[in-house]
Amino acid sequence: MKKLTLALALVTALSGCQMTQRQNATTGENETNSATTGALIGAVAGAVLGAATGDKKDRGKRALIGAAGGAAVGGGVGYYFDQQERALRQALLNSGVQVERVGENQLLLRLENGIGFASDSYQLDASIHNTLRGVARILVEYPDTSLVIDGYTDSTGSDSYNQQLSERRAESVRQFLIGQNVAAGRAIARGNGERYPLCSNDTTTGRACNRRVEIQILPLR
Repeated sequence: MKKLTLALALVTALSGCQMTQRQNATTGENETNSATTGALIGAVAGAVLGAATGDKKDRGKRALIGAAGGAAVGGGVGYYFDQQERALRQALLNSGVQVERVGENQLLLRLENGIGFASDSYQLDASIHNTLRGVARILVEYPDTSLVIDGYTDSTGSDSYNQQLSERRAESVRQFLIGQNVAAGRAIARGNGERYPLCSNDTTTGRACNRRVEIQILPLR
């Protein structure tokens, strides 16, 4: 009876999820989305807590109520990120900006392959303005997230110069987003210099790949 009650609780909780699968943009394979994963965790936790309270004769009922409530809470943040991810992918389609899902509650936007910055420059190229406006529009629509903007350079120049240049690149993107009504308090800018290259710095194409900015989208702290 207890197993039946818990199973019913999980089914009831998950039936409220609008989407249980999403397609991985890299592998093309279906995977359980954040809302469903969070709901499962919340449902189990809620069921256990509910069953542990009250009289013995009411424990089955309390487990069912706890599971449903726990699923709603657990699925909330994941569902929010699922919706934001979908909106960003639509807004940035064919823009050259990658949208990656990192874990359950984190998104990564990567402005790469020379998009945005010329060599030895932190001035945003006009060609990226429309793309960043699209990013800003989605960020304004989903205000309950924080942003970490990381700047990078290629290996040309000294370490100290590249560190400063990467910081200025990140801040350029931050200021642009703020100018598009993204709240300043949501975003911080960081520089990583020539560390963490994605491509070889031995070629022109590789150096262009490493001149980039990445935007992490995280839950509010």
